[in-house]
Amino acid sequence: MAKRDAEAGAEPPDDYLEAAIQRLLTENTEIAEQGITVTRRDHSVVLCGEVESAQRREEILRLVLERFPQVPVTVDIGLIRTQAPTEVEELR
Repeated sequence: MAKRDAEAGAEPPDDYLEAAIQRLLTENTEIAEQGITVTRRDHSVVLCGEVESAQRREEILRLVLERFPQVPVTVDIGLIRTQAPTEVEELR
């Protein structure tokens, strides 16, 4: 989990910040990410979910920090398996 520290005396995020970040991730044509949950926690926001690569996770973080540089962000975005299964699934 990565965390960006808050500046001393930073104000808590406003009531619409979660929705603004969610909209940014969804409406950005390069990201178009709907699988990330944005949650306000104390004086920061937490990004949760799963993506297919570390590069995509870094791009999401870069986009959020670029648009909201004053907001401390904690990243809890995991990576999903993107390879084909190695075992055969038996259906009965």
